[in-house]
Amino acid sequence: MPVLSDAKIRALKPKEKPYKQADFDGLFLLINPGGSKLWRFKYRWMDKEKLLSFGKYPDLSLKQARDKRDAARKVLAEGKDPSFERKREQAAKEAEHRETFSKLADALLEKKRLEGKSASTLVKTEWLHSLLCADLGKYPISQITARDVLVPLRKMEAKGRNESALRMRSAAGQVFRYAIAQGLIENDPTFGLKDALTRAPVKHRSALINPEQVGGLMRAIEGFDGQPTTRIALQLLAMTALRPGELRMAEWAEIDLEKRFGRSRLIAPKCAARTWCHWRQRRWAS
Repeated sequence: MPVLSDAKIRALKPKEKPYKQADFDGLFLLINPGGSKLWRFKYRWMDKEKLLSFGKYPDLSLKQARDKRDAARKVLAEGKDPSFERKREQAAKEAEHRETFSKLADALLEKKRLEGKSASTLVKTEWLHSLLCADLGKYPISQITARDVLVPLRKMEAKGRNESALRMRSAAGQVFRYAIAQGLIENDPTFGLKDALTRAPVKHRSALINPEQVGGLMRAIEGFDGQPTTRIALQLLAMTALRPGELRMAEWAEIDLEKRFGRSRLIAPKCAARTWCHWRQRRWAS
């Protein structure tokens, strides 16, 4: 029969010195001179007597204390030290609270930087992270739900910037998947938001697809009487489908003119692009 009951516990009075009142299976109450009643669990581990603190009565009831005692005995039966396991769990919980969304986002950005991502990619990622962190940054990564992530996304949608909201969801997903790789969480909450956002109708950019129209465009560019470099750049853009920034920042080391023309000698850089354009222009004219 259990030694303790709620009535007996309430009847326990403090004495000049701390004393114990046992329940069973190692559980007992420590009654202090100040009147506090503290739950303790006594057990043996590796031939040594150890104590585990559960809490204070009545904050922790008799039933709750017994449940904790039973859980600790189960850990013992598995060949583990309950005290060590509890410390490890507490450390894990503290680590979870330290690993906020903002901290993981910064770590991911640094990873991208070390991987040699372009400056434009890093700037865009940092901007998306700043939008997300305004609402999610201070929260532990393990406690953020899909509903939480939806808050900053809806704010962006309310501004009519649907594409930016979609990019924010993608950026948030990268942070959560990075956290999964670090063993901090099990799932990516953004996966469930895949169909939650509004996608703007796709509007393709205008393009010339008729060969005659393309030829006319090339002849019009050839007749451009502005800066020669502008004319050459327009011709190169039409022929290579590069972005303007990629063309402007291109280096001669990235262009193999010998292999392109099958020549054995180098073409002077100043006239190389123009020669190439003239050669292609004759093809359009024909």
